[in-house]
Amino acid sequence: MPHLMNTYGRLPVAFTHGEGCRLFDENGKTYLDALAGIAVNTLGHNHPRLVKALGAQVARLIHASNLYRISEAEAASDRLAALSGMDEVFFCNSGCEANEAAIKLARMFGHQQGIEQPAIVVMEHAFHGRTLATLSATGNRKVQAGFEPLVSGFVRVPFDDLAAIEQLAERNPNIVAVLFEPIQGEGGINLAHRDFMRSLRLICDRKNWLFMVDEVQCGIGRTGAWFAHQHAGIAPDVMTLAKGLGSGVPVGACLAAGRAAGVFKPGNHGSTFGGNPLACVAAVTTIDVIESEGLMARAVSLGESIRGGLRAGLSGISGFVEVRGDGLMIGVELDRPCADLVTRGLAAGLLINVTAERVVRLLPPLVMSDAEGAELVAALVPLIEEFLAA
Repeated sequence: MPHLMNTYGRLPVAFTHGEGCRLFDENGKTYLDALAGIAVNTLGHNHPRLVKALGAQVARLIHASNLYRISEAEAASDRLAALSGMDEVFFCNSGCEANEAAIKLARMFGHQQGIEQPAIVVMEHAFHGRTLATLSATGNRKVQAGFEPLVSGFVRVPFDDLAAIEQLAERNPNIVAVLFEPIQGEGGINLAHRDFMRSLRLICDRKNWLFMVDEVQCGIGRTGAWFAHQHAGIAPDVMTLAKGLGSGVPVGACLAAGRAAGVFKPGNHGSTFGGNPLACVAAVTTIDVIESEGLMARAVSLGESIRGGLRAGLSGISGFVEVRGDGLMIGVELDRPCADLVTRGLAAGLLINVTAERVVRLLPPLVMSDAEGAELVAALVPLIEEFLAA
């Protein structure tokens, strides 16, 4: 038996290699990947440009540390700043680390304003990570259970509820920031209305709060824009990224702009591996390929096709609630817990996920073809139909 700590309910399959949107297991069975490593494998598997860039970088330099300049990190920061309009980039290794940086930045910002007990508004059903601070910000008791006492300094409101935030603004003088996901991934593919995001931006401006968006799952072209908040025509003070940024190489980022820029000074925050040359080459190559292959437009058109196909195939079936999403971030809600669909999909050669108990979550690689999208619909509809009829 392997000596891995028992922290995952792993499915009984091990993959040996991948090609595009296909994965292959130890027995040679082929699977259509509609999960992309949970929104990580933006370019699918074995993308030739990514493989070439990573191989060349491994042969040059993998790590030297932030005691010195890292030209690859400087290049990656410049690309992200140009795409986002943000001023500063801090590199780390994961989404929870990026959100930890955002939380620390917001607290330091509050202290600089003379607020001794700074508080951050967070949302119900949110997921921001599993470190002590980020699980405290997360709106899921299953993630928090057993790790009390939770980190204080978070005020929770319903997702997409502007009135609740307006009420907090009137009565809580300790608030310094709002942290939310434009699309809640782990929460069940819940989309914030664009008017909500615009109005929340105005509240933050009025109250001198930091407007902080967690784009860890919905960023990097997945919704058809570089970042999901851009659909609302707004800009954040702080943005966090990870997952799809490196197409499988661990890399996270916390970006700051405006009043959030310049809050951190040398010594305030750090990461041993953050901004290493290999990860930053992965990020730049991912951005390059998204641009050159038109993958954001592909996310829009293929996402519409998949959602339309699922709606058409599931319409009228008892137990089907709705299909929702944006680009290639798609949720199929049923009226009952449906985790069993994951193992049924695996048996049928389809990799999917269930989140929030009743939502089938689809996060395909952005390189998925129209034919593969049609194949996904053709495989998933009967799986759901059979499950609901059982």
